Amino acid sequence: MPAELNPTTIRTAPKVLLHDHLDGGLRPQTIIDLAAGIGYQKLPSMDAEVLGQWFIESANSGSLVRYLETFDHTVAVMQTREGLHRVASECAQDLAEDGVVYAEVRWAPEQHVTDGLNLDEVMDATLEGFAHGMQAASEKGQYIRIGSLVTAMRHAARSREIAELAVAYRDRGVVGFDIAGAEAGFPPTRHLDAFEYLRRENFHFTIHAGEAFGLPSIWEAIQWCGADRLGHGVRIIDDIKSTGSSLEQQVTSAEMGRLAQYVRDKRIPLEMCPSSNLQTGAVSSIEEHPIGLLRRLHFRVTVNTDNRLMSGTSMTREMTLLAEAFGYTWSDLQWLTVNAMKSSFIPFDERLAIINGTIKPGYAALSI
Repeated sequence: MPAELNPTTIRTAPKVLLHDHLDGGLRPQTIIDLAAGIGYQKLPSMDAEVLGQWFIESANSGSLVRYLETFDHTVAVMQTREGLHRVASECAQDLAEDGVVYAEVRWAPEQHVTDGLNLDEVMDATLEGFAHGMQAASEKGQYIRIGSLVTAMRHAARSREIAELAVAYRDRGVVGFDIAGAEAGFPPTRHLDAFEYLRRENFHFTIHAGEAFGLPSIWEAIQWCGADRLGHGVRIIDDIKSTGSSLEQQVTSAEMGRLAQYVRDKRIPLEMCPSSNLQTGAVSSIEEHPIGLLRRLHFRVTVNTDNRLMSGTSMTREMTLLAEAFGYTWSDLQWLTVNAMKSSFIPFDERLAIINGTIKPGYAALSI
């Protein structure tokens, strides 16, 4: 008999994560420890439980701008080699503990130079931290591989410089590039120079698009900038007309516009983050999240955490919520996981090895 789908069993399933922000996944106690070490006195609480709850409540505003303000505190304590190393190491260990076997974790080096580190020192400390965390997980019998995504802030003017930094570290654990930050007023086309450079270097990149802003953001990211994947992309639903109160009726009646058809036909991966999308007001409930319809229409959807601290979440929790909302089975969760692994930025043969050697055997053991 298949194992029952619940948080305990889902935690044991191999999972793949493509959209996770390093500065959005700190342990509350780590924030307190690092703040004390550098004399940062602006934290809302010095109690780990209270602080963790504050981040969740502050992020539940329904506003992306307000949501992003919570990062002031996490970024503030990630300004030293020691702080970056510890946060990266704990990130790898926490994900491994949650059953994640492959993760692409992103962070913006330009946000960690306030106290004197240069960009190379930020890169070295963080990548060394990931390596330390992977080794620590391995010693506990937990396999995980971390691929790093170097991010440029879309409201700043350093994207070309950061793109060059990402490429310089491509053989040291960096697998791709991203731009992040508030979408409204900061279209991806502001960074065309960076994207053109990345394409010339045969380098992968994803773009935050279609989260707080609509279809034009998605269209620009794909057609002007050439994104390999879309960070969130939840607003692609605006280009799909459907009627009916049930998901089945919506699937049957669905009519896709040209952009939605293109995204599906080209198999452009959507890095969807259900809990985060709910917090920022992109969706009104998990049950109404477009991932339900998009999965049935065979878009290449993936499940992600975005910011584990701010959403109080994990891959186990995200998959549990979707299983409860849409009646997903082990087959559905495997489909979503394989989607993510296929869409990762590591070489094809390495993706295939993880799919056939880890993911499929892992789900087979749970579903038989």
